[in-house]
Amino acid sequence: MPTETTLSSRLMPVPEAGRVLVFDSGMGGLTVAREIMARAPRVAVDYAADTGFFPYGDKSDAALRARLPEIAAQLVERAKPDVFVIACNTASTLALEEVRAQLDIPVVGTVPAIKPAVASTKTGVIGLLATPGTIRRDYTARLIDDFAQGVSVIMHGSIELVRLAEAHAAGEAHDAAGFGAAVQPIFEADGGDRVDTIVLACTHFPLVREQLVAASPRPVQFIDSGAAIARQTLRVLSRETEGRAPNDRPGGRVFLTSSLSQNRRLLSVCRTFGFPSAHDLMAEENAENRSASI
Repeated sequence: MPTETTLSSRLMPVPEAGRVLVFDSGMGGLTVAREIMARAPRVAVDYAADTGFFPYGDKSDAALRARLPEIAAQLVERAKPDVFVIACNTASTLALEEVRAQLDIPVVGTVPAIKPAVASTKTGVIGLLATPGTIRRDYTARLIDDFAQGVSVIMHGSIELVRLAEAHAAGEAHDAAGFGAAVQPIFEADGGDRVDTIVLACTHFPLVREQLVAASPRPVQFIDSGAAIARQTLRVLSRETEGRAPNDRPGGRVFLTSSLSQNRRLLSVCRTFGFPSAHDLMAEENAENRSASI
């Protein structure tokens, strides 16, 4: 997929040092990691997936708030990044500030691309395709209040599309009718006949952008926040690594919160995105604890 290039991105200094850790519950954050690596190939980028708690979209707010800061701290301790990227709308709209309070490095979050969608719409009606968790967040409601005045926003939440996106990315058999089932409620809602722009408010969904385009009853523009997250990450990283020598250790590591043997599909997809080195975070932590107790 071509990487968006703008005047601002061409003029922005491209860092050649530093390490970024991109985090999601599953493989959706790989779409954000891809954007970062395309813009700054000398930056070391690692990936982390909270596979032990996947998917986030159907978990309670209380459970996620309790888990996210702790998992983030463990991952940062292991990977030693300069910047931590939460490449997940559900996690960011719920616990971004809690994670920032827990870590002593900059944290870049992910929020639905409502503002650019509003700027793009010609009809004044946009769709928001997300997980149920993102749909119900107060944060999402505030974004709509702040940036979508005078614009109608039709929202639909789908957990099944997250699973479908992972199956498609892994090349597994899946029911292609599921793409239409995910996007059709937006077009069938009151005012849906005027929708001309749909926000992909889950980082998994760009994995199946072409399938969603094909499943739509008429042409619409699909917008996601991947490029904007990459630009912000590199701006922050440039400040953090100013004057530092280029990296002597490459990225490409993957950290999981459940056993590697349970995640062969995810690891296979990670390799296609440039992440060949896998680590079981919990197994390594348990091994260290055992050693310390001897």
